[in-house]
Amino acid sequence: LALRCNPVSTTYTIAMKAHPCGDECTLNRLGIGQCGTVKSVVGEPELRRRLMEMGFCQGTKVEVVRRSPFGDPIECRLRGYSLSLRDEQAKCVSVAPQD
Repeated sequence: LALRCNPVSTTYTIAMKAHPCGDECTLNRLGIGQCGTVKSVVGEPELRRRLMEMGFCQGTKVEVVRRSPFGDPIECRLRGYSLSLRDEQAKCVSVAPQD
């Protein structure tokens, strides 16, 4: 099962330049329609364990599908399902943005 990202109008611009996050950033910094690969999960042991149980393991591909009007929560797609996270939870997931 391959994860495919639906490009948005800003994707072309991002592909031409370096990603604003650099080589690694937190999940909450990815824009709508952008994808990344999970590099690490940090935070309190209980939160870290819970995020990893939900599928945020190293090497997992994740896509930001949409955000609520105020930016919190964030809907992500990974491992064939959709998941919503609060901004504070998404800050605990480090990702490598994909072009």
